Parts: sequence; C-alpha cells; structure tokens
Amino acid sequence: MQPRTKVGSNRRKIRIDAPHALPAPLMRGGRPAPRAAATRQLSYVDAIREATEQEMERDDAVILFGLDVDDPKAIQGTTRGLAARFGSERVFGTPLSEDGMTGVAIGAAQAGLRPIHVHIRMDFLMLAMNQLINVAAKSRQMFGGRVSVPLVVRAMIGKSWGQGAQHSQGLYSFFMHVPGLKVAAPTTPHDAKGCLIAAIRDDDPVIYVEHRLLHFQSGPVPDHAYSVPPGKARVTASGEDATLVGISHMQLECLRAARYLADAGISAEVIDPVWLAPLDIDTIVESVAKTGRLCVVDNGWTTCGAGAEIISQVIERLQGRVSVAVQRLGFAPMTCPTAPALEAEFYPNAQTIASAVYGMVRGEHWLPDARDDLREVAFTGPF
Repeated sequence: MQPRTKVGSNRRKIRIDAPHALPAPLMRGGRPAPRAAATRQLSYVDAIREATEQEMERDDAVILFGLDVDDPKAIQGTTRGLAARFGSERVFGTPLSEDGMTGVAIGAAQAGLRPIHVHIRMDFLMLAMNQLINVAAKSRQMFGGRVSVPLVVRAMIGKSWGQGAQHSQGLYSFFMHVPGLKVAAPTTPHDAKGCLIAAIRDDDPVIYVEHRLLHFQSGPVPDHAYSVPPGKARVTASGEDATLVGISHMQLECLRAARYLADAGISAEVIDPVWLAPLDIDTIVESVAKTGRLCVVDNGWTTCGAGAEIISQVIERLQGRVSVAVQRLGFAPMTCPTAPALEAEFYPNAQTIASAVYGMVRGEHWLPDARDDLREVAFTGPF
C-alpha cells in the first residue's frame, strides 16, 4: 500500500454535491424521514456491499481490508467487486494476524483514513482485545479530544453448518462494557446498510455485528445512501401482554414467537435494539411499563450478557412504579456443540421463546407445534 498524504491533503475527496451525501430531514425520534417508500428488495449481503461501495465512492479516505476480502468468495459476497472497482490501495487482503492488523487499522484511522476492518468471525477479535479496548476505545479521551479513531470492525457471529465452540460466539457484550466503543447489531437489510453508513461516518470506533444467518435475509432497501444512527430502537410488532427484545438474529425468532403467541391469545410487543451501545433503553422501558413483562433473547450466554444489562436498566427505571416480570433467554453455561442436532437445542428458537413468554403470562407450560409458514417472518417496515 502506498503512503498517503497527511490529513487535510487535497487527495481526500468527499462528494458533498452527491444527492445521497446530503443530510436527510429528521422525524421525531431522530430517524431520518424516508424520502420514498423502499420497494426495491435487497439481501443483507448486498446491503452491506452497497453501503461500502457508496461510502468508498463518496469519500476516498474509506478503505477496506481483512482476511480474504479480495477472495472470490468475497466474505459471503459483501465485498464482491470492490477490489476491482477501487484498486488494491483501498481494498486488500491481510495476513492472519488479527492483533497486528488491528493496530494497522487504528493507526490508519488516527492518521485520517476511515478503515473498515473485516473479521469473518467475532471469536478472532479476542486476539486483538488490547488494541481495541486499550487503544481504539481510549485514544480520544487520553489525547484530550485531539485524536479520533473512525474505525469500523465488521465481525460475524452465530451458527450455520455447525460452527462449534470457537467459530460461532456472539461476544458483543464484551464491547458494550467499554466506554469509547459503539456496537451495532442490525437485523434487517435496511438497517444493515444504514448502520454501516452511520458507522463509517462516525469518528469513534464501531463494532459492527453480523449474524451469518441474517446474510440470507432480503427486504426493502432504498438505493440512495442513508444512515441509521445510534440511539433509537425499533418497535417491530405492537402488543399489550409482554415485551420481547430480540438481538440480531434473535429478533427474527421473536417475531415468529409473537405469531405463535397470538394463536394462543397473547399479544407480544417486539423490539429490535438495532444499536447495543449506545442503547435506546427508553423505548424498551416505555413498552415494559405498558406490558409489565420483559423477555430478552440473546445470541450468547445469559451471565453478564446483553440481556442482563437491558433487564437491569429497565428494573432501575421502573422499580417502585411498576411490577415487572423478567426473563433472559440465551445459551446454557457450556460451549456451543458442533453437531447440528445439538446446536439446534443450544440456541433459542421461536417455539422455546413463545413457551417462555406463555409461562410468564399464564403461569403454565406450553410448547407450540412448529409451523413452516412462520419460517420467513421478518420485519419489512415501515422504517
């Protein structure tokens, strides 16, 4: 990679005249108001690729690197064609050295670039924890605001074909714990694109979480560039009897669970946090104050997990005012099995989620029979 000129050089191009670079009007709650209904269907994979391409076109400080980003498989297709379009200075593969390459990414960000560093599995971020937690997260504060680290770390989580103990972990709660890091976990293709654009434009480091099963989802995605900024959750289904918070892929399972519960006469409100840090706890608290019941479904162990944090914040806000029943769903305290049959038992699913909520509401055990027609349930707007 050729040395770049210093920050502020005229080599950096930002196309402020491009329509997609103009700020969108805001509606109440901080979300950009939609310009028009999005009818174009795009996969989660293509939404990530398009967000990357549009931002690399808008700002030549954006670079993309990581193990196999220039491989023909293109990280599930999320980087396909980008090396050919933008060249090997801006899109390039790296050695299998997570700690060293994270240091490169941080240094590049401090020097004025906007790196997107791709890790095909979140498990491998454990090899770069010192760089991320002690350098990236703390540089702005330690240098009195004179240094920023506009770095995006893409990290994939979750099961697919038996990923096993060391290749499937959703460890994002580690990063939620650290001031100076932001954490995005978009569920829909719409939010996958918008959150990635927001992350790239952010001047602080962002951990961008992708559940590999979400890569196969499709949904409405506008063709222009837009951002889904931190700080606002989405209510994806309205209800009165219980609040379900589903993180990342568990959002889909919660939406399916709500359908099972509806058949049993229970009305569940479903919320997608979208961003985990900063977390929009107000939307969740408002829902729980109405329903009196909260079930948080996570892609990780329940001890010290994202669900534990969400429930703690809700109880802190509502204690003394509202009587609240709570439930955490996630992984049992054991390593993830590799065999698909055991893996299926290890992960929460729509039926087990519905069973847990039914018990909270009715005080009885109930497990619905599987329904094939609910396998494709997903939130498609309005956004």
